[in-house]
Amino acid sequence: MVRPNNQLPDNLPQLQNLIKRDPESYSDEFHTQYEHFLSLLEIFALNPGEENKSLDEIIMFIAQVAQCYPHVCQQFPKHLTDLLRSSATVLDPAMRNCFVKALILLRNKNLVPALDILELFFQLLRCQDKNLRTFLQTHIVNDIKNMNAKHKDMKLNSSLQNFMYGMLKDANPKAAKMSADIMIELYKKNIWNDAKSVNVIASVGCFSPITKVLVTSLKFFLGHDDEDEAATDSDSEPEVDLKGALMANRVNKKTKKRQKQLQQIKKQAVKAQKKKKNAPAFNFSAIHLIHNPQGMAEGLFKQLQSSNERFEVKLMHLDVISRLIGIHELFLFGFYPYITRFMQPHQRQVTRVLQFAAQASHELVPGDIIEPILKTIANNFITERNSSDVMAIGLNATREICMRCPLAMGEDLLQDLAMYKTYKEKSVMMAARSLITLYREQLPKLLHKKDRGRQTEAQAERKVRAYGERDVQDTVLGAEALLKNSKTIDIGSDDDDTDSNDGEWVNVAHSDGEGPAQSGDDDDEEEEGSDSEEDEVDDDDDNDAEEDVDAEESDEGVASEGDETSPKANKKEKANIKLLNQKEAAQELALTRIFTDEDFKRINAANLKKTVTSARKRPLEQDRAEFVKLNSIEMIYKKRKHDKESRLETVQAGRQDRERFGWKDGRVNENCSKTNREKRKTKNFGMLRHKARSKVKKSFRDKQLAMRKHLLHQKKMK
Repeated sequence: MVRPNNQLPDNLPQLQNLIKRDPESYSDEFHTQYEHFLSLLEIFALNPGEENKSLDEIIMFIAQVAQCYPHVCQQFPKHLTDLLRSSATVLDPAMRNCFVKALILLRNKNLVPALDILELFFQLLRCQDKNLRTFLQTHIVNDIKNMNAKHKDMKLNSSLQNFMYGMLKDANPKAAKMSADIMIELYKKNIWNDAKSVNVIASVGCFSPITKVLVTSLKFFLGHDDEDEAATDSDSEPEVDLKGALMANRVNKKTKKRQKQLQQIKKQAVKAQKKKKNAPAFNFSAIHLIHNPQGMAEGLFKQLQSSNERFEVKLMHLDVISRLIGIHELFLFGFYPYITRFMQPHQRQVTRVLQFAAQASHELVPGDIIEPILKTIANNFITERNSSDVMAIGLNATREICMRCPLAMGEDLLQDLAMYKTYKEKSVMMAARSLITLYREQLPKLLHKKDRGRQTEAQAERKVRAYGERDVQDTVLGAEALLKNSKTIDIGSDDDDTDSNDGEWVNVAHSDGEGPAQSGDDDDEEEEGSDSEEDEVDDDDDNDAEEDVDAEESDEGVASEGDETSPKANKKEKANIKLLNQKEAAQELALTRIFTDEDFKRINAANLKKTVTSARKRPLEQDRAEFVKLNSIEMIYKKRKHDKESRLETVQAGRQDRERFGWKDGRVNENCSKTNREKRKTKNFGMLRHKARSKVKKSFRDKQLAMRKHLLHQKKMK
């Protein structure tokens, strides 16, 4: 039946609404519109450069209702993708955006496979349309993120990564740059944070002939974890004050709105509590996931030597190479002479060059390789013809290099640099003393005898390592602190499967001045030679001996009850006793016993005591970080200016972007007039003297007369 005044063929939004409500009743209308779409598409294919608004509207209509007729619309995505693949670059921008939006709608409804659409969108990045490229980048990142939300689809990710590998090699610079940006953003969102993505960027992006792709890839490997943490902290939600909300709800008036707000706060508190209980996820930095760091460093260094890029790009190359050398402990001996020629005080960004030299230093580099760098710094920076700031920066750079490779410093050079400890400028003096403090900890023999300082127990126990030697520990450092109150230790008594009689008792031989009755307190170190303390120690030894005898007697009693040959067992037990020194006993204790938290607290306290005992000052912190902070080289002591001009400059700088202190003008418009009362505040006192006289307090009689005069005047006026 043909309905009169049927406007559905022309009114697509109304037809779309009706189809979504009842698809079966309006199938004929949809078939009509679909046939109309096919005819319009054939006409548009003849001239794709022109805009066709009717085709635009009908494509969006079909994309909105395609889930209602999946069999009819089965070839609909193919028509759009074929047209985009064949003539994407010549299409009208409005029509191209229409096709892309329709495909995204179909993808969101799972009517199109993800791999086909994403590969097409990567190819569309070649188009000369910035808005389209930005839109596609956002969709690609969000689509891949949603696909990997619940679990990672490794097959799809592998296919996309292989396709991306080819896109990074694309001749179109914009497509290659956008592909690199997408991969880096997916890595930062912890979606493609595997080694494969990192190595694709390392092997293709860092060696790209396109400068923008090269710079983007190098910046990716120069990313800092601190910045990522700061970004995650800024994105995180603020802490929920559940206690304050409950108190406010108890006091305030009960309304539906406040009850709803309270429920939301409770949900946020539960969510935050669950987030705290979750184990923290530690992600490796991208530079740690490189499979062939030696090959990458050599390739980047070769590329650096033959490139004619800007100085900033060369600095990025130097930074990445130095980090690769320092973190992976690589050998690239040609890097050090190359970086030496940039070490001049007048060189641009010279502090960063010094930072790269320190980052590229590690213990496995021979001292003969790094020693020329130290001599260059000493000759060019640490001379009295330079300013004190330049000298201090040179000493700081020397300290950072020697902290990572102490064997590179020669004895004569170190003693010459140590003489600056009495320099007239405090910045140079403090930098020189920090270098002396470093070698007091590392190699005190290289210093002059008067510069070595008072030796601590930790320094006395420290062994000077030769080139390439590793400090391998066979026990827990400081475990000797657990032996102070015990004469014997039981080896094997911790095993549950074996009988307790299978264990062996080991005598502990204490070192001089360290008896078994001594405690870990500092008071035991005072007045060791006094007679009273000797008597106390003797009494304690006697008590310990009595306790051992009692313990042996009790053991004999138990053995006699269980076995008739108890004397023979006692003789065997005495024969099995081994006499060990303190170090061997600590090693046996670490191998046969599980340490508790209290034991580790005692061990840490004993190790800390070794570093402080007989030391005049706090020892230098020797935590070797992966990256050298630029502040460690540039931070020098500067005496503040105390003259009036410098103080006024700081005062004026603090007043910027701040409201005027004091009385505020309450006028909405500053250009309008003021009241007489406001003007009176700025007038001279001579102009207001006659009014000031009238403000003198009147007597009661004067007030009566004035009031009577006023009333009479009012009566006459009536």
